[in-house]
Amino acid sequence: MVPFTRVLHNKLEEQLKRLSIDESNSLKHKETGIQVTHLHVEALKSFIIKYKFKSVKEEIKFFKEIKPLFFSKLIFYVKSFNIETKKPNASDRAQKRYYESELNRLQRYFDNNLEFYQYFRMQSTFLDEKYFRRGKFDIRLNLDTFFFESDPRFSSSHDFKVSKILANDLLAIYLKAEITLLDRKEDFADKPQRLPEERLTWSDSKTSLIELIYALHSSGVFNAGNAGIKDIASHFEIVFNIDLGDFYRTWLEVKERKSSRTKFLDSLKFNLIRRMDESEER
Repeated sequence: MVPFTRVLHNKLEEQLKRLSIDESNSLKHKETGIQVTHLHVEALKSFIIKYKFKSVKEEIKFFKEIKPLFFSKLIFYVKSFNIETKKPNASDRAQKRYYESELNRLQRYFDNNLEFYQYFRMQSTFLDEKYFRRGKFDIRLNLDTFFFESDPRFSSSHDFKVSKILANDLLAIYLKAEITLLDRKEDFADKPQRLPEERLTWSDSKTSLIELIYALHSSGVFNAGNAGIKDIASHFEIVFNIDLGDFYRTWLEVKERKSSRTKFLDSLKFNLIRRMDESEER
C-alpha cells in the first residue's frame, strides 16, 4: 500500500507545484487545483476499494495519516475557491473584515471539535480503532454528518476530521496572508513617507531576475504559496524599476538552457559562500 500511495502523493504534489508556477490567475489556479486533487483522490479510492489491508495497524495508518494528505488538499482548494468567489467587490477594509470572518469560522470548528483536535495533535492512539477503521463508528464520538453520506468502503468515522484539521491549517495561513497584504496596502496608502526615498533599479539582466522570481515562486515564499507568478513579477517590476516584457517566454528559454539552467542562482550561492569564507578569514 505505502509504495503506491507515496508515488501517487508525490505526483499530486508535483502537479500542484507546477500548477502554481504556470497559472497566475488565483481563481483559475484554485479551480484547476480542485480538478487535480479530485482525480488523485478518486485514484486513491479505486485502489483502496480493491485493496485488502494486511493488518489493523495498516488500516489505521491509511485513514489517520495517508488519506488526509490527499483529502485535505481537496477541501482546501474547494473552500478557498468558494471564499474567493464570494469575496465582496468592495474596499480593502471590507475585504479584510470578510477574511477575518472566515478565520472566525475556522476557530468555531476548532472550538466545536476541541477534544478530537487535542487527541490528534497529541498523537494519541487509544481510540484509533474506533476513529480510523471502517465500520467501527461510535455515534457518541461527535461524528460529522458528512460521514453518513460518504462511501463506507473508503471512509472511517474520523478521517474527514483529520483532513479538515489539515485543510484548516492551510486555510488559516492563506487567510492571514491575504489580511496581511491588505494591511500593508492600507499602511502604504496612509504612510507613504515610510517608503524609501531612493528607488532601487535592477542592474543585472532581465533573465537573471526572472530566474530569481520563478525560484521564489516555486518555493512558495509569498502569501503562503498562493501568490501568482504574474503578481510577483509585477511587484518586482515596480520595486526594481524594470520592464520584464514577456517573462514567460524568457522562462521557457531558461528551462531549455543546455548549460546550467540555474546560472544566476548558482552565482548567488557562490558569491554568498565566498563572502562567508572571506569574513571568517579576517
